Amino acid sequence: MTRSATNAPVLVAPWRTPIGNAGHGFADLTTTDLAAPVLQAAMRTLLDAGCTTQVDDVVLGNCLGPGGDPARIASLAAGLGVDVPGVTVDRQCGSGLDAVMQAAARVRCGDDQLILAGGVESASTAPWRFWPTRRSAKQDSGAELVRYTRAPFAPTGFPDPDMGVAADDLARIRGISRERQDAYASRSHMAAAATDFTDEIVPVAGIFRDQRIRPNMSEGRLARLRPTFTADGTVTAGNSCGISDGAAVIAVTTAARAEGLPALRILGSAVAGSDPALPGLGPVPAIEKVLARTGVALSDIGIVEITEAFASVVLAVSDELGLDESALCPQGGAIAMGHPWGASGAILLVRLARQMSTSSGPELGLAACAIGGGQGIAMIVERVQ
Repeated sequence: MTRSATNAPVLVAPWRTPIGNAGHGFADLTTTDLAAPVLQAAMRTLLDAGCTTQVDDVVLGNCLGPGGDPARIASLAAGLGVDVPGVTVDRQCGSGLDAVMQAAARVRCGDDQLILAGGVESASTAPWRFWPTRRSAKQDSGAELVRYTRAPFAPTGFPDPDMGVAADDLARIRGISRERQDAYASRSHMAAAATDFTDEIVPVAGIFRDQRIRPNMSEGRLARLRPTFTADGTVTAGNSCGISDGAAVIAVTTAARAEGLPALRILGSAVAGSDPALPGLGPVPAIEKVLARTGVALSDIGIVEITEAFASVVLAVSDELGLDESALCPQGGAIAMGHPWGASGAILLVRLARQMSTSSGPELGLAACAIGGGQGIAMIVERVQ
């Protein structure tokens, strides 16, 4: 291996909210309402460990929020002080992981010593937007406004499929059967239902647990669900994620300032572009790039946390790289728990931190996300002994 840990940043104080189903438990909570409690929890963890270092910045991923720099607003709401700035990152479903990656780069080069990073998404309170009326139609009093439902992931001339349609396409092209997707999804549902996530969750608005988790999602039950995105497709509501609300934060700092806390060392990270027509394959080049940068062998990684937007995506990435499927999201993932877009990449790191910090936890872990428009992001972390 060619790992260099001399000035590698470390991750400590990992916290997340419960993941709520959009329009339900957190229906009236904004990005500020969700992010501020986890920022406070991370700060309490640091202070309780004797860390008095000033927070240099708050970096949060967010995809569909109200604008106005949600990271700065949440920082103020959390009581971090007017002298703590904040910046918001948008790399769509990879935003939360990218926020940590950007924070790590600043700590690694010595510009900053402590950054709180992660992500937040409130699909429930995201404002409705409409495309501007075309100039030629402005004289028509009956012209209807067209609702803006999602950002374009690619310009005219490139494929820009909706993610569910793209997941169906990926399953068909790569020969991933409905039965295999349902089997993976059932494993995710069952594993999450059997896991106690209490030690990583900050209760919010009286909610203490992830709302989507169901203990009875067997393969037989999943097989009865109809295709969701295309009439002859294999992607269903049961083998894909739910639209969700949630937030996650982790402190990015130096090894010296993390002393006394369970920590993960960031060995390397990478982003990569891929075919916009099949965005689910985006993690593949990003993972290959970070493996090459760090000299880590894929076979040495004990846990791989990939955002389970769709079972077909996780399985296609696994097939392409030759991953050990038993190492994939062993306690369940977004299929069972939900996918708050801008927060999901940070949630992967919280999940890795909690699993790897146990006495039997593996030495190395990998977090990766597929991103709309054909991008991938990946990070390798190492348990600090």
